[in-house]
Amino acid sequence: MTAPLTPPHQPPHDDPWQKPPGGASPCPGAEEAQDGPDMKTEVRQAAVVLVAVAVPGLLLGLLWLWLAPRVPLISDSTAVYLKDTEGEEAIASDGTFILLALAFGVISGALVFLARRHGGIPLVAGLAMGGLLGSVLAWRFGVYLGPTSDVVAHAKAAGKGVTFDAPLELNAKGGLLAWPVAAMVVHLALTALFGPRDPEPEEDWGPVPPSAHDGPAQDGPS
Repeated sequence: MTAPLTPPHQPPHDDPWQKPPGGASPCPGAEEAQDGPDMKTEVRQAAVVLVAVAVPGLLLGLLWLWLAPRVPLISDSTAVYLKDTEGEEAIASDGTFILLALAFGVISGALVFLARRHGGIPLVAGLAMGGLLGSVLAWRFGVYLGPTSDVVAHAKAAGKGVTFDAPLELNAKGGLLAWPVAAMVVHLALTALFGPRDPEPEEDWGPVPPSAHDGPAQDGPS
């Protein structure tokens, strides 16, 4: 006597319409709901990175003020002139800022990678925005601590024929992008080289179909 392959009171195990245990029906947005807290965590971490990267901009401003060459000016009581008309101090000041910003970008990108190896779009965005904010902060802080921007008052205070320093300026405003660009390039390169790899998905070949010569299971003699 042959036994039925599937008892009538039990659904087959490979029934695509079978409900999961507990009676809960599958919800298409369940996985998306679970991803919510992870995204919030990444946004919080990106905000922390933004602040942590921007604050060292104060140090960059101090280094720029210290290392940048001064532009000498001189007054004859009627006008203010460049003491050295062929000098390149202004260009060297911009170059000093850009080189320092590149160094800060490399360091910040490497440190963020070491602190958070998994990366992510919010983290990279926080790193870039923090670098840009740090550059602006360094620029304004260096100008604030440098020689006064009131050249006429400075010339009067210095006196006729006395050399004095011009205000610290960043003429190449594109240099503000040196920090964020360097930080992103270093972080993305380190992530590509040493970041964690996603596991390769295993191929699911599905249930093995029975052979053509396999017959239904036979019960013993009744």
